[in-house]
Amino acid sequence: MQTEGPQPLSWREALRFWLKLGFISFGGPAGQIAIMHQELVERRRWISERRFLHALNYCMLLPGPEAQQLATYIGWLLHRTWGGVIAGVLFVLPSLLILILLSWLYIAFGDLALVAGIFYGIKPAVTAIVLHAAHRIGSRALQNRWLWGIAALAFVAIFVLQLPFPLIVLGAALLGVLGGRVAPGYFALGGGQGAAQNAYGPALIDDDTPTPDHARFRVSRLLLLLLVGAVLWLLPMGLLTLAFGWQGSLTQMGWFFTKAALLTFGGAYAVLPYVYQGAIGHYGWLTPSQMIDGLALGEATPGPLIMVVAFVAFLGGYAQPVFGADSAFATGALAACLVTWFTFLPSFLFILAGGPLVEATHGELKFTAPLTAITAAVVGVIVNLALFFAYHVLWPEGFAGAFDWRSALIVLGAALALFVWRRGVIEVLLACAVVGLAVHLARGLY
Repeated sequence: MQTEGPQPLSWREALRFWLKLGFISFGGPAGQIAIMHQELVERRRWISERRFLHALNYCMLLPGPEAQQLATYIGWLLHRTWGGVIAGVLFVLPSLLILILLSWLYIAFGDLALVAGIFYGIKPAVTAIVLHAAHRIGSRALQNRWLWGIAALAFVAIFVLQLPFPLIVLGAALLGVLGGRVAPGYFALGGGQGAAQNAYGPALIDDDTPTPDHARFRVSRLLLLLLVGAVLWLLPMGLLTLAFGWQGSLTQMGWFFTKAALLTFGGAYAVLPYVYQGAIGHYGWLTPSQMIDGLALGEATPGPLIMVVAFVAFLGGYAQPVFGADSAFATGALAACLVTWFTFLPSFLFILAGGPLVEATHGELKFTAPLTAITAAVVGVIVNLALFFAYHVLWPEGFAGAFDWRSALIVLGAALALFVWRRGVIEVLLACAVVGLAVHLARGLY
């Protein structure tokens, strides 16, 4: 066991680490949290195991990408508000730049045989990945018949009744409030994190380190941050409205993804049904096939999976250039940046302004029961998303068209790799891309 205390942490060293994390944060929330634990708790000892898990529990209670929020929280704890802002921004920025480039390449060269073949294999893989996500979340969240029932109701609500996702979230929350009173034992939040079991030596922020002054709750500080957050939302939204009108595509993107950011209980997979309902069904920014391709790119790049919204926005902006026909790329890039701003702004506010409030109420059933019910509903919604993707992959021309048995075999292989052989998402995507390319080229020869 290491006993020597860690060295004082400089701004420069912290900056280097947060930038590095932005480029290596593959593997979804679980993989990203594991990387941060290994680096910050075990190796660098910037924060103790207990304090790390305590911070993670806060982030699990909030809407938004928990890994990005955890980075923001630890950066805030170490270096005050600017430390949190820098940590959170650098967690997202590399992914944004990479996705803008990949989105442009997708539009420019997506019809080439090479690119088309790769995506032919990736789309079935995404179907299996989403189904695996439903299983992973469900195995953790659906611990009793009450929660199974809420998941089933959510599936019926979105698949059969086609109710909007926000209404399903609200209904689940109300069921959670009721369930917390009628059957409190079934709606207690399953922390899943447990107590700290390992000690890695003294840490900069140790178990007994007092809460720093800037992390203590003050009404004046809360009001100030809420005011700043309101200005940071109203200013770009006001400028967009003045420039393009409320019904302008960029203005509507900002408004739509602000709402999406507030509904991301349960991670990115939970909000994707809401995104495809709006982006595909209502606004027509992209097609179902393109949405699957975007999810594949999001899985294959570093950063939060919710960054798929940058792909959605780029395609929507590229198709409707607001500065003239020659400004397609500029409009797409601007749309991606704006949507990223509106998607992640609430996450920063939840940590910087709401963190102390969440700490004060953590563990109280009246706050955690609605979240438990929402998480259960998310499982049913994600199953619907998997079926949505499967339909467009296996029957690309609708049920009236032919069944694509080759894609079905790729789905089966990807599912076996994920469920049985426990391979990583990146491995599965790469393998399916190679298979898809081979199948696509072979079909072109005959």
